Amino acid sequence: MFPRFSQQYLALPDRMRAECQPTPVAAPRLLAFNHSLAEALGFDPRDFDAEEATQIFSGNRLPPGVTPVAAAYAGHQFGNFVPQLGDGRALLLGELTHRDGRLRDVQLKGSGRTPFSRGGDGRSPIGPVLREYLVSEAMHALGVPTTRALAAVATGESVYRQLPEPGAVLTRVAASHLRVGTFQFFAARGDIDAVKLLVTLSIERHYPELVGLPEDQQAMALLDAVIGRQASLVAQWKGLGFIHGVMNTDNCAISGETIDYGPCAFMDEYHPATVFSSIDERGRYAWVNQPVIAQWNLARFAETLLALIDDDQQRAIDRATAAIESFSERHEQAWADVLRGKLGLTREAEPEAGGDLALGEQWLEVLQTDKADFTLSFRELAAAIEPGDGEQTLRQRLNADTALDAWLPSWRERLGEEGEASEALQARLQSNNPLVIPRNHLVEGVIRAAVDHDDLAPFETLLAAVADPWAAPADQSLLRPPEPGERVLRTFCGT
Repeated sequence: MFPRFSQQYLALPDRMRAECQPTPVAAPRLLAFNHSLAEALGFDPRDFDAEEATQIFSGNRLPPGVTPVAAAYAGHQFGNFVPQLGDGRALLLGELTHRDGRLRDVQLKGSGRTPFSRGGDGRSPIGPVLREYLVSEAMHALGVPTTRALAAVATGESVYRQLPEPGAVLTRVAASHLRVGTFQFFAARGDIDAVKLLVTLSIERHYPELVGLPEDQQAMALLDAVIGRQASLVAQWKGLGFIHGVMNTDNCAISGETIDYGPCAFMDEYHPATVFSSIDERGRYAWVNQPVIAQWNLARFAETLLALIDDDQQRAIDRATAAIESFSERHEQAWADVLRGKLGLTREAEPEAGGDLALGEQWLEVLQTDKADFTLSFRELAAAIEPGDGEQTLRQRLNADTALDAWLPSWRERLGEEGEASEALQARLQSNNPLVIPRNHLVEGVIRAAVDHDDLAPFETLLAAVADPWAAPADQSLLRPPEPGERVLRTFCGT
């Protein structure tokens, strides 16, 4: 059943990782398996063996020839530097080749203690496993670069947090698990050779267009490329109302993927200062702050590369600073592109018209004024291209008329510049604005069903819906915002 793993990280020097075995579990049970992803990774669907998958993805058995490793990394957590973090509850099995020809890391999360556990139990409750499975697969379906979920396995054992909870192991698939924090771990120790190795590995894995550059140009080129991907990634997040929750440097992936779905959440009612994470008491990672934090994280990345950017420290600082300062403009352009698409536009507005960014920001002000649902308000624009019943549906969503009256004519005028029929504009709006997101109250509902009643049917229903976010699901309750009594105001890491 299992394709052959390669093990790039195992081949790195010992100081960069620790070899470690998963801790066996008592009674593993397969909760979910991502058959389409497995097939893309080289698994033969005709040879699927549920019992073998259960044993391997629980950590009770290893694929042939695999030596698991826990990676070393550091990180700034809420702005405070922690010089040693590392995989405290995760083990990298190795890499598989995706059908696109690129390698993917396959990692067990919640597989037991490692040398980096820092007193933790190395386990995961079932709730965070199901949350990450749902949200990562939703993000993939929504077109956002992301880690993905291959399998979820219940352990048959309890994990103790505030209360005993059933345990589980998630199998996570990523372009790689290289992070800003990986570079920080070695830069903080003055280990420039290790940083050089990470630059080489990052370029080979994620930026093949940079392969062959002279060695003295590689670090600067890598920094510039990572900045570009992060600027685009955060713009895509914002366009979905997504809030990461813990944008620490150890959760900033060099690949440009979204990594770590702890206290993440999607906004219901739009407000730019929205925060859900229970540990983000000051709103550091609020929706509106995510670009600023991404730039801050990238500045920390640049610091790790200074010795490789230029032998003259001041020149290195000047060059890195110029690159980091370019983030704001690059993100603004990416955000304008996202808003343009969400408003049904393809052609950039003439500069003297104020630009599509201004039009999009004005629409967000309408949503904020009327305390409107972010996802459904964008979606319902498709029915309001022309005056009529569709416009009335939108007005009911927004609760008020004044702000909308001031905005609709400007938007319709811009749509007219596209020179397309209403049907084509409507189709574009629908294709750029999802109907289904994994709303917080829905995610909490499926977790409660699994934890309290061992019932996975709600999880499976929601997973099927978020995997096709543009289509209306049979269960219309998956579309609606939460009632006041259903609102989830705080999300938790679960580590």
